[in-house]
Amino acid sequence: MKLHTLKPAEGSTKNRKRIGRGPGSGRGGTSTRGHKGAKSRSGYKKKLGFEGGQMPLQRRVPKFGFKSLNRVEYKPINLDTLQALVETHNLETLDFATLVAHGVASKNDRVKVLGGGELSSKVAVSAHAFSASAVEAIEKAGGSVNKI
Repeated sequence: MKLHTLKPAEGSTKNRKRIGRGPGSGRGGTSTRGHKGAKSRSGYKKKLGFEGGQMPLQRRVPKFGFKSLNRVEYKPINLDTLQALVETHNLETLDFATLVAHGVASKNDRVKVLGGGELSSKVAVSAHAFSASAVEAIEKAGGSVNKI
């Protein structure tokens, strides 16, 4: 090892701008922040959606409608989806755990069975809600309905 072969250890130096280290560095004075204004001050943080004093988009766009805080949202599943599950996996009961296991619903969903399509298999279905046409079609096929 000789003096002309010395170099710093791997990762010990940083390749970044050193700001505010005097005029000789080329980045002294205003320290690359320009003159005056909010962005030149310490602790500056732009508010979310701030558009430089222009009226922000979320205030320009008109508001309308109403959403109840107590609303219950359901994952809709039609009868033809249930029929396809019964045929492909040879099932006699369709409960919420089965629907989650086969990827039809996720574990945080509330499931509502709707009357779209046809159900020809005798199957016991349990879900959070049912439409009147779905209940009629399931019972017509010889199955049973169970509300969770």
